[in-house]
Amino acid sequence: MQIVTTPAPKSTVPAPATEASLFPRQHMLPFLLVTGLFFLWGMSNNLTDVLVQQFKKGFELSPIQAQLVQTAVYFGYFCMALPAAFFMRRWGYKAGILAGLCLFGSGMLLFWPAAVVGQYAPFLAALFMVGCGSAILETAANPFIAQFGPSATSERRLNFSQAFNPPGNVSGIVLGSVVILSGVELSADKIAQMKAAGTYAAYLHTEIMRVVPTYVGFGFLVLLWAALIGFTKFPPIHSEHEDGGDHGSLAQLLNHPGLWLAVATQFCYCGAQVSTWSNLFFYVKQYSIVSEKSAFNYVIASLVALALGRVASTPLMRFIQPARMIGAYALINIALVAFAILHPGTPGAYALVLTSFFMSIMFPTIFALGIKGLGPNTKLGGSIIVMAVVGGGILSPVLGYLAKQTGSYAHAYTVPMAAYFVIASYGFWRSRRSLQETNA
Repeated sequence: MQIVTTPAPKSTVPAPATEASLFPRQHMLPFLLVTGLFFLWGMSNNLTDVLVQQFKKGFELSPIQAQLVQTAVYFGYFCMALPAAFFMRRWGYKAGILAGLCLFGSGMLLFWPAAVVGQYAPFLAALFMVGCGSAILETAANPFIAQFGPSATSERRLNFSQAFNPPGNVSGIVLGSVVILSGVELSADKIAQMKAAGTYAAYLHTEIMRVVPTYVGFGFLVLLWAALIGFTKFPPIHSEHEDGGDHGSLAQLLNHPGLWLAVATQFCYCGAQVSTWSNLFFYVKQYSIVSEKSAFNYVIASLVALALGRVASTPLMRFIQPARMIGAYALINIALVAFAILHPGTPGAYALVLTSFFMSIMFPTIFALGIKGLGPNTKLGGSIIVMAVVGGGILSPVLGYLAKQTGSYAHAYTVPMAAYFVIASYGFWRSRRSLQETNA
């Protein structure tokens, strides 16, 4: 890092002299409530993978048009993350979390009028609102957890809370595949018969309406969580001067080149993750003879692999430098994606599933490394890293475009493979930088 003009961050919770504590034992209730947010937006993020397939069927979309589901959500991240940071600089993390939950839940409730209208655009507008709410939550929750205790354990603490994200991912995809997907796959002859009988349009509308109960119910759950947080007292984060003093500025962030490298890396990671999961269904369907529900089992398996990777990898951070781990994991994923490209079909699908194990620590570790040393600029710096989540809404349609142009989803997976080269480079660069700072 270059010269930092802000004071060194202080822990919100005092740590023992012998070893820095992981959890804020004096403030466990707000810690647990915020950790629960990782589960909630994990459910939402992977419900969109189901929506891509459901809307592709219900609105008869092309692969690129169907991926606009992801673009709507992640464009919301891009638009709202920085305004959220300015809002929280003035009002604090708790106010930001409440605003995010209200926007998040309201966007989900809008699925009902969107379904009644029966057009694709209102759903995209509702998903954009969900993305805006999620952006505020991630802009608040990630730096809040990272700083809610000693700086020495920030990566481990954030990885612990992020460990609740994969179970949310799994719950969302399972719920969506069971409740939203009908499992009905009509042949061309059957579609022609239904069109001739005038029943095909009604069938498509029924498929679209299947999304409503899940999203409306989820919306009420999110608003209930907002009420719980609203009645809970949150302590100020002293390292960001929430109890008074300097709140930082965007200009000061120019002195932190490590932040901007983390932003570029997070863009690539989110693009690799979303494009891998969102197109895995189509990859499996192209090279295997399976039903749509069976194809989604590969996506579910990916989320389970992510959860297992988080559980297995987080304890290793006590012994292995986190930046070096993400570098090594990115190299492994380059090899796995290359195998999937060269061996399309069931073996390649298994390789793509396995990449999720090694994705597990990337987002929280890149985030925690990117905001280290930002002090009162943490909210702004964290918001810029959250803006990089838009990579998921950009690289996924790019993969869909390449699949359409080449006629091969396997060849299109060069998109996430290229992203992993960037992640590997960042991980090993950050590792060397950390060693230099330690030895200085």
